[in-house]
Amino acid sequence: MKRSEVDKSKLSPMMLQYLKIKEQYEDTILFYRIGDFYEMFFEDAITASRELELTLTGKSAGLEERVPMCGVPHHAYQVYLDKLIDKGYKVAIVEQLEDPKDAKGMVDRGVIQVVTKGTRLDDSLASGDNNYVGNVYDFEYCYGISYCDVSTGYFYAFVIDHDSNLLLKEIANRGIIELIVNSPVDRGVITTLRNLYNVVVTIRDDVYENDDYHFVYDDVSDVRIVTTIKHLLSYLFDTKKGELRHLQHVELVNEQNFLLFDVHTKKNLELTETIRTGDRTYSLLWLLDQTSSAMGSRFLKYNLENPLTDVKQIERRYDVIEKLLTEFILKDELREELKGVYDLERLSSRICYGNLNARDMIQLRNSLSHLPKIDEILKELQYDKSLEPLDNLYDLLSRAINDDAPQTLREGGLIKSGYNAELDELRSVSTGSKDFILQMEQQERERTGIKNLKVGYNKVFGYYIEVSKGSVPLIKEEFGYERKQTLTTGERFVTKWLKEKENIILGAEEKIVQLEYQLFMDIREKTKQYIHTIQKNAKTLAEVDMMVSLATVASENGYVRPVITKERVVNIKDSRHPVVEKVNQQDYVPNDINMGKDTNILLITGPNMAGKSTYMRQFAIIVIMAQIGSFVPAKSCTMPIFDKIFTRIGASDDLVSGESTFMVEMKEANNAISSATQNSLILFDELGRGTATYDGMSIAQAILEYIHDKIKAKTLFSTHYHELTALAGELKNLRNVHVSAVEEDGKITFLHKIKNGAVDKSYGIHVASLANLPKTIIDRANDILDVYEHKNKDKPTFTQTSLFLPVDEEEEPTKESPAIEKIREIDPITMTPLEALNFLYEMKQEIIKSDEQKGD
Repeated sequence: MKRSEVDKSKLSPMMLQYLKIKEQYEDTILFYRIGDFYEMFFEDAITASRELELTLTGKSAGLEERVPMCGVPHHAYQVYLDKLIDKGYKVAIVEQLEDPKDAKGMVDRGVIQVVTKGTRLDDSLASGDNNYVGNVYDFEYCYGISYCDVSTGYFYAFVIDHDSNLLLKEIANRGIIELIVNSPVDRGVITTLRNLYNVVVTIRDDVYENDDYHFVYDDVSDVRIVTTIKHLLSYLFDTKKGELRHLQHVELVNEQNFLLFDVHTKKNLELTETIRTGDRTYSLLWLLDQTSSAMGSRFLKYNLENPLTDVKQIERRYDVIEKLLTEFILKDELREELKGVYDLERLSSRICYGNLNARDMIQLRNSLSHLPKIDEILKELQYDKSLEPLDNLYDLLSRAINDDAPQTLREGGLIKSGYNAELDELRSVSTGSKDFILQMEQQERERTGIKNLKVGYNKVFGYYIEVSKGSVPLIKEEFGYERKQTLTTGERFVTKWLKEKENIILGAEEKIVQLEYQLFMDIREKTKQYIHTIQKNAKTLAEVDMMVSLATVASENGYVRPVITKERVVNIKDSRHPVVEKVNQQDYVPNDINMGKDTNILLITGPNMAGKSTYMRQFAIIVIMAQIGSFVPAKSCTMPIFDKIFTRIGASDDLVSGESTFMVEMKEANNAISSATQNSLILFDELGRGTATYDGMSIAQAILEYIHDKIKAKTLFSTHYHELTALAGELKNLRNVHVSAVEEDGKITFLHKIKNGAVDKSYGIHVASLANLPKTIIDRANDILDVYEHKNKDKPTFTQTSLFLPVDEEEEPTKESPAIEKIREIDPITMTPLEALNFLYEMKQEIIKSDEQKGD
């Protein structure tokens, strides 16, 4: 049964109320509160029962047929909510807005919040990760992009060219998991975001004006950015249904301030997760993260994904680490104090949104208790930032909140004795109930002469007087006893005075719970005025925590302070891959990376498994570490500031988009050669492997020449095409290096050492033997290799100008190939690098087609 098919005139009042709310939230599943359950109806029930594996039942709603229904207990709803959110659904929480006992007719209900993937605030969020919701505003000539982490308040915005590919790259690079777009955004882009990047996308044009939130963008002059921010804020107003004063002033993203790289580079370098498992363990973040707080961990991850280019900021961080390493006792004290600080950024959002519980209050109070000592240590370290005192807030929370307060707010036990006089008086009445029972029991025994008379209490009958069967005849009318319950062992009675006393005691307990709740709400409201000071302190603490972590890792692993130079010179002595070194620990072979003013390209040859890829990765990782302000794994390091990093490491198809290894290679190569500057770092590992040998060799050479002549970026280029090493004689800024190996008694030992010059032999068959291929295959491969080497020993080597296989001099073609005709027609000077590569690929297809026709 669908909502659109029902006769509303026959529906019950409650179901009409449900449909009225549902009409405002068509793309959202309603968790509709009825008593102790959240219930779902119609299509929502069918969807939820399928996704949550709930029993689908029916509910009478005034129709002949019961409407589809399923439900979850209100005390356990969070588990079910999280499952739906993780699957990309939006859920609106519909609460009873009044006590059913006080309702006159239908209980008033309304949506108190809409929970989405990018706006959730619950404990299911990974503590070390940001949770970004963003938006794209299409101005038709450019895109406005803003995004924020609602759980911490951080807000960012910028404008980019009206380029769909650039837009997709920006959304992917920034880890935005939920996106709001206005109507003009291309539907193809939306489909790609949903299907390829798993982003929850909502199309929405609403832009509200809200004077209360001018502080987010009050000094932004770019109207496009202001409109973009308002577009996102409008969505947050409608979903969060509460105050958002914890949102911080927008940070305008200027790409020139950061070392840029895309998601492929981040993945290739295993910055935050490994390629093989997708886990954090054994990533660079795993190694560097010895932070003491969730705030510090998130800040470290943000910096790894956004390294700096400002030398002043970088050098400042070097100075801090150096100071911490010198003052190691203070460093250790600081680290211990930071361990007592909870996630102040996310606590701030809970304060603002009004869902801070007593446990959160205790965490906040305990965190504040460490601030004076941390600030004192920072002063001793001559740190250039300080913490703002929050003594009044700490005093309030210390006086008010019970150390063992429950997590729920309606059970009592929240507020300390001595904080409120009325509460203390009510507690005195309530706790006096035990004394009252003993006193009354003694009094009634004396008054009645019944020695075994007892006074007791239970939740069903309240307070009662119990008399055994044998003593019942002793009860006189003037005692005023009223029979309440007959037992096998006796009778229970009540008196008028006992009922009055019961009302006083039980009324006190109910009043205690209500008063404690009111006092807690008042404390929570008072806490809101400190939000921005808490956030400011949190930002400082996050940075301090990161710096202590980097200093600790540097101390444990023998890292050194980099020297930043304005010259385009790289001189890294005994560089190491920090993660490989940490995991393997023994027998790690360090390598120098030397690229002077006259060397822009290192052409690396050598066998697989010898360490070419590791060597390339460690260069990029050292650059990233240096530009987040960290010390680096080397004996010494001198390097310039890089503006971008491009990598193509590892061969893989893009199965989702159906692109081959070669096409992925070419796209990533084009991204590099079209975007790199002379201040960039390019890493190409075995470029050209995805196609035929001579095609791959030709493309590799063409790209090397283009980088050498046009871009002039520092480049590490590994290859199996040994013929390319001849380019060192043609390209003055290219130098050959190789990974050395020693052959003895037919066995090869890889030394993992980078040496100058080209390798003189391939060791592919030896690598195959290491992989335990059958001996018969290895022997046969050696025989075939001997034949090929004998056949090719007199053939000309591959040189800079030999783009295609030479035509056999004895064979005269009877007809010129169509490929040759097309080559005559093109103008290579006017072609872009990608057009040249695509043309080369097209020529290959022409030649294959021509060969097939000859064969026919």
